[in-house]
Amino acid sequence: MKNAKPAANAAHSAIPAKADRAAASVDAHAHAHAHAPGHAHGESPEAALALAEEYCRERGEKLTPIRRKVLELLLNSGRATKAYSLLDEMRQIHPGSAPPTVYRALDFLLSAGLVHRIESINAFTVCHDLTQCQHGILVVCQQCGNVTELHQPKLRQALIAQIEDAGYRVASDEIELKGLCSACQAAEAVPVAAKAGATAPVAAK
Repeated sequence: MKNAKPAANAAHSAIPAKADRAAASVDAHAHAHAHAPGHAHGESPEAALALAEEYCRERGEKLTPIRRKVLELLLNSGRATKAYSLLDEMRQIHPGSAPPTVYRALDFLLSAGLVHRIESINAFTVCHDLTQCQHGILVVCQQCGNVTELHQPKLRQALIAQIEDAGYRVASDEIELKGLCSACQAAEAVPVAAKAGATAPVAAK
C-alpha cells in the first residue's frame, strides 16, 4: 500500500528532452481507467467501500459513517459531483445535515487520496484505484462531468518536467485535461443531423 500523496519532488524530477520524446512515444497508447456508470473500478460500491476502509485502517485513520456515506454517494454517481449536490443527497438521508459536515468529509477523503477535486468544474470524483490512490491525469467532460483517469506515471512525469523547464511550478497534484466525452459528442451530433435533414432541399422529380 502506498501513501495517498507521493512526494512532489519524486514526481517533479527532471527528464532530458530526448527522454521526454521517448516517454511520450511509448505512452501514446496510454490505457484509460474510466469511471463506469453507477460506480467506479469495475467493483460494486460495497466492494469499493471495503477497499477504502481497509486503506484507511492501514493509514491509521478511520472511515467514519459520514465519510463512508459521502464516498458511497460519489461511487453511486459514477461521475464528478458538486458539493452542493452531495449535500442535497445527504439531507435526503439525514435531514439535519449541514454544509460543514459534507465539506469536512470531503477534506478527509481528499487528504487520504480517495477522491480527486476536479478544479475545472468545481466537483469531486472517486480515485480510480482505491488500493493505490495515486495521482494520474484526469480527462474531464465539461458537459456531463464524466471523468477518465489515465494512470501513466512516465507520461505524467515527462509532462511535469516540461512544465518546470518552462519556468512554472505545478500548483496541484491533479493534472486535468478538458474535453467532451463520446456520449456527449453523440448527443450533440443528433440534433445537428436532424436539423440538416429537415432543411435539406427536396430533389426535383
